[in-house]
Amino acid sequence: MLVAMTGGTPPRRRDAAATREAILAAAVVEFTEHGYDRAGVRQIAERAGVTAMMINRYFGSKQGLFAEAVDRSFGPPTVVGTERGGLTRAMARALAERTAPGAERLDPFLLMLRSASDPEAADIVRRGIETHVGARLADLVGGEEAGLRAQLGLALAAGTWLLRSVVGVEALASADDERLAELLSAMLEPVTGRAGAAGSEA
Repeated sequence: MLVAMTGGTPPRRRDAAATREAILAAAVVEFTEHGYDRAGVRQIAERAGVTAMMINRYFGSKQGLFAEAVDRSFGPPTVVGTERGGLTRAMARALAERTAPGAERLDPFLLMLRSASDPEAADIVRRGIETHVGARLADLVGGEEAGLRAQLGLALAAGTWLLRSVVGVEALASADDERLAELLSAMLEPVTGRAGAAGSEA
């Protein structure tokens, strides 16, 4: 009745799924840019165009939101693909290309780096890695000690990304992508390639 009398328009009904998605997308950006400690609930809410209360309503807490942001970041394939055939070369090539100067940033690694100092956040990141990229790579590798070998492969990937993209050590930063991919493939082969081949034959 009041709307009709004042000539105003009724408030738009908020789409719950769209609101949740907006909050989660904003959280991924904030956590990636600032880390778990420095990313504030108010800043996330402001970026998403909602109130801080809405974050608690949809995610329960900042910790709950961070856990879902980690799942969102580590879920999609980036350096580790989904195909067993040619795994080692594909992973090496993707790592070289994705860490090259001017390449699109690797958000999962940034989120991990900037949040690792907080024990609670580090535990969530660990679970996210093990659940997503770690489990995917272990499944592709197959064979004995697949989990251990997969984690060694990820350690090489993370170390390469850190030194080449973040620290920017000269030899890695200036390396030719093809040559770097060739060297990375040779380093990954004992961990992922041969093991994957053995596992697929078993």
